[in-house]
Amino acid sequence: MQYKSENIDKDTQLALYKAMLKPRLIEEKMLILLRQGKISKWFSGIGQEAISVGVASALNSEEYILPMHRNLGVFTTRNIPLYRLFSQWQGKASGFTNGRDRSFHFGTQEYKIIGMISHLGPQLGVADGIALADLLQKKQQVTAVFTGEGGTSEGDFHEALNVAAVWDLPVLFCIENNGYGLSTPTNEQYRCRHLADRGIGYGMESYMIDGNNILEVYSKVDALCKSIRKNPRPVLLEFKTFRMRGHEEASGTKYVPEELMRQWAQKDPIQNYQEYLVSEDILTEEAIKSLRQEIEEEINENLQKAFSEEEIELVETKELNDVYKDFDYQDFKPSNEVANIRLVDAISEGLKQSMERHNKLVIMGQDIADYGGVFKITEGFVAAFGKERVRNTPICESAIVSAAMGLSINGMKAVMEMQFADFVSSGFNPVVNYLAKAHYRWGENADVVVRMPCGGGVGAGPFHSQTNEAWFTKTPGLKVVYPAFPYDAKGLLATAINDPNPVLFFEHKQLYRSIYQDVPKDYYTLPMGKASLLKTGSDITVVSYGAGVHWALKTLEDKPQVEADLLDLRTLQPLDIEAIYTSVKKTGKLIILQEDSLFGGIASDISALVMENCFEHLDAPVKRVASLETPIPFAKKLENNYLPKERFEQELMALLNY
Repeated sequence: MQYKSENIDKDTQLALYKAMLKPRLIEEKMLILLRQGKISKWFSGIGQEAISVGVASALNSEEYILPMHRNLGVFTTRNIPLYRLFSQWQGKASGFTNGRDRSFHFGTQEYKIIGMISHLGPQLGVADGIALADLLQKKQQVTAVFTGEGGTSEGDFHEALNVAAVWDLPVLFCIENNGYGLSTPTNEQYRCRHLADRGIGYGMESYMIDGNNILEVYSKVDALCKSIRKNPRPVLLEFKTFRMRGHEEASGTKYVPEELMRQWAQKDPIQNYQEYLVSEDILTEEAIKSLRQEIEEEINENLQKAFSEEEIELVETKELNDVYKDFDYQDFKPSNEVANIRLVDAISEGLKQSMERHNKLVIMGQDIADYGGVFKITEGFVAAFGKERVRNTPICESAIVSAAMGLSINGMKAVMEMQFADFVSSGFNPVVNYLAKAHYRWGENADVVVRMPCGGGVGAGPFHSQTNEAWFTKTPGLKVVYPAFPYDAKGLLATAINDPNPVLFFEHKQLYRSIYQDVPKDYYTLPMGKASLLKTGSDITVVSYGAGVHWALKTLEDKPQVEADLLDLRTLQPLDIEAIYTSVKKTGKLIILQEDSLFGGIASDISALVMENCFEHLDAPVKRVASLETPIPFAKKLENNYLPKERFEQELMALLNY
């Protein structure tokens, strides 16, 4: 192995050796503990230390780095106290996740490390968002993100690189090509000769680097970082290396030819570099022995500290309270000056006033800039706020959801517009697995609102008409808002943007231009989790939200003899279940109307809760009314039959007569 040390002083060369030796010795100890049953699992990075250490050493301490589970050298180079790492691996309180996640599935703002999730791909988009925040805040910084060659097969890889290229984001995309995705060799993963060649397709600089040569890794990454800080742009790096142990220890390496193992064993990054330093009189055998002893003592001391820590205590209220970040709701009262506007105008106005109030708020979505979005909600926003804050995106829902998370991590707010709520399926993974779980896992909130134009009745067919709120109401960590009126939409959107937690904000397309209301002209907020009582009566309780509220209103207007409490939920998570209980205890009957198909919808949960908590007050079974259990059809006659408007009246009268 050839080492070129030009422009790298001897102290740095020695520091790089020490930085590689520490994770190697930790790993050797962890493998012993694994066999003793003192840790549950281990993903080895033996043989790949030069990449983690070289990249982390080239970055400044205030620059974010997003490692994988084989990048122990990133954590040690950033000088995380070892006992905290050891406690993390044992699920103890001194770790970073309060026992809620394992191994390297955590982040820490203190050390500017943002850990992975098992789905791999989203962190690439998160790196885009972090880098975008640096650009917008005029910071001359680099973000480095890791993936394996296996992860490059995911769609998130393509999306994140494409976004970074289009937006000139200062991201180092670091591929650790170690030969195998678990047991699948590279020739069964991709056909290009080198993964670095993919950079050409993105108009992106790319380089291949010997991932076992610490001086090559450090010098190349250091030079690139200095250049990127001055001239922001993404760069793709393919580090050629090899995984010397199993994907994780239990899987072994029987699928790897022995000759290949022997070849790469001779390229060990630490042994070869150690021999080089000795030959250059930078390191002595005595110094090696002393350094190993020093590190081993540090490991043992910190292990003892971690082992002596008590097992984590279960406090159920803490578990529940940590799902969301605390939100100090501020009640901004509206003025008396109003205008009669449509739902679409109220949302646009609320969004614009939030942009004026929060100068670190960024809006992202397809066609939202000069075009103003397909529903014209952001029309005129570019002139008011500029293209830096009102950003057209490529068609890549997953990467943009992830980028919104990255913006939040780096101190900004994000609103993402799904062009249609149906398309959230293409960004589902980061919504439910990253945004929803981050605060519970390691205390990092997701200050993100995803706007969801939704709903049927417009003849748009199966892929532009869904109302898919139930996908998210069952996911702890998400908030779900679904207003039916312009006044509520404007105030709740302002609150959603103020809230530091992830919010899915549903906007019914059929209501956009058909529902008018007097709405205050200035900025105001409304609290989440408070239903609106639209009508009062003692015969029956009607509960709905979104377009269903208007269907219920029309039915009750046509049936003046029915005296009903009509509750508009407004928000589904948090849910104002107490308002429902109060009404049911008065009326004794409950009918729930939702536009979504019946099975698994919010109506089912409300029905179950009322049956469990108000059974003795009921005079009849709880009734749910919803759309048919089919995809949403296009033809008007079929769609009218699919939607529950007509069935609601029939079921309402049947329940009244029970």
